[in-house]
Amino acid sequence: MEAHMEPSAHDPSPSGSSPSDRGPSDRGPSDRGPSDRGPTGPRTVEPVEPLGPDSLTWRWFGDWRGLLLAPWAGSMQNMHPELGAGVAEHSRFFEERWERLFRSLYPIGGVVYDGPLAARTAREVRGYHASISGVDERGRPYHALNPGTFYWAHATFFMLTVQVAERFGGGLTEAQRHTLFDEHVRWYALYGLSMKPVPRSWEEFQRYWDHMCADVLEDNRPTRDVLNMRRIARPPLLRLLPSPLWAVARIPLVRLTLWMTIGLYPQAVRERLGLRWTPHDERLLRLLGRLVHHAWQCVPERQRFHPRARAGWDRERGRPVAGPVETPARNLPPEERRGLPQHYVP
Repeated sequence: MEAHMEPSAHDPSPSGSSPSDRGPSDRGPSDRGPSDRGPTGPRTVEPVEPLGPDSLTWRWFGDWRGLLLAPWAGSMQNMHPELGAGVAEHSRFFEERWERLFRSLYPIGGVVYDGPLAARTAREVRGYHASISGVDERGRPYHALNPGTFYWAHATFFMLTVQVAERFGGGLTEAQRHTLFDEHVRWYALYGLSMKPVPRSWEEFQRYWDHMCADVLEDNRPTRDVLNMRRIARPPLLRLLPSPLWAVARIPLVRLTLWMTIGLYPQAVRERLGLRWTPHDERLLRLLGRLVHHAWQCVPERQRFHPRARAGWDRERGRPVAGPVETPARNLPPEERRGLPQHYVP
């Protein structure tokens, strides 16, 4: 999650709201989230039960197969006009692409897997975005904690979870999609922002998603930067591979990654970006998804999960866990930037 900003005049969704547009009137009877008297008044947060091991989100979100969708999630987030502006003006993601990606997985995953500490982790994640604001090159203001765009980034993580299960995990029933939707509402509520942007049902979410993809998302430089992987560095898994070999291996790996990303986009996004996808491509992607699903059964269960997720499972199964697992030092931002408030530095 690089930066989260909210829709303004160019986002006609009725769910948009400003940071101060919070309070009981924003929520229906089923919403569980923050209440306050305004941007300067005291705030009380109603308790939200964190997700646990009985949830479908625990089963899918921390699965390493989610990395297959990393360019999809990053580009879908950056296509939001204000989120893209925040990334363009405040982020150095593209100078440390792998480090930034793997560093972010820890706190974002912690909001799902930290159990009794999940609400604290969510407040920390929200705090990393408090200083990100400005005016984009077209004169449109943005702020990272405006709920509509913060929710858009969250919606992409929710849909990443759905896509991992649908495309690479054997599929979902309609009842499971409804369950994942309900869980993603509880997950989002932990951040303590207005619940106004959150659709009230899976069916309403699908209309929201289609609206965002067709009417709000833009083709912009931060999106194209995500998709430009021609000179991408070696991923950590291949860090021992000699540079000349990586220069050769990178070409087919980048092509495969871009092809999968295009296939995972909604058709409206492909049209916006001028990308082609054929029925033959779709059949091949479905075949690849089945192969990944069956091959993944050979991976020991505990090793299928990111370390933060694995620690959550260990805790729930009675294994000794000292506390939340933090990112290793190799993923930290450059030393001169570690004191900036938008960086997670354990």
